Amino acid sequence: MNSTLLIIVVISVLGPVVGSLIGVIRKPSEIFMYNMLAFAGGVMLAISFLQLIPESIKFSSIWVAVFGVLIGSLFMFGVDKIIPHIHPELCSQEQGRNLKRTATHLIIGIFLHNFPEGMAIAIGVVADIKISIVIALAIAIHDIPEAICTSAPYYYCTKKRLKSFLISSSTAIPTIVGFLLASWFYNYTPLSLVGFIIGATAGLMIYITSDEIIPASCGRLSNHTTIFSLIAGILLVILLGLL
Repeated sequence: MNSTLLIIVVISVLGPVVGSLIGVIRKPSEIFMYNMLAFAGGVMLAISFLQLIPESIKFSSIWVAVFGVLIGSLFMFGVDKIIPHIHPELCSQEQGRNLKRTATHLIIGIFLHNFPEGMAIAIGVVADIKISIVIALAIAIHDIPEAICTSAPYYYCTKKRLKSFLISSSTAIPTIVGFLLASWFYNYTPLSLVGFIIGATAGLMIYITSDEIIPASCGRLSNHTTIFSLIAGILLVILLGLL
């Protein structure tokens, strides 16, 4: 594995690990978490519309790109239906709900949903490697609040700091597996399919952002800073295009 791919793998792991560590030490303020999610959402939308979709068109055609976006979004929709993903809602706890069971279900849901995210990170193998780095960074930022919301309630119930940290951090494993498998697969993919794969990755990321990140970033607090955090994420991707 070359140094660039190693950096991408490390970035991918940082989100769940850092979030899990924070969750068993001290949970940050909700507004901070909302802004982190909004920033990640801005990055993921910008990378989809400004880089992935144009790359898909360049490798194939507009119609292949459109089909790819549609299939990618439908794939994530199907994953949500087959494997229900319990959204963290920034650790809110409904009255009468078993907190440990909720935390366990959330860990399982995130664990299974992180595999296609790892595949998305690997797209740099067939496109610009900078795209993989930016996607990995955005997903890592998005994973931090999720990891906080899995490790914190689990630790609250079990009082076992190390066990809670390790179980929550393990959600990084399918991301790495998805990344490695997709990196190998993409190397043997005919160029005719490259455009479709890139378009499908864009659809996958747009779905995740629309279904999970932006709704969660709105939260229960009325604060317009999240709008500017989302814009900051978009501007970051634009500025990275200068490199």
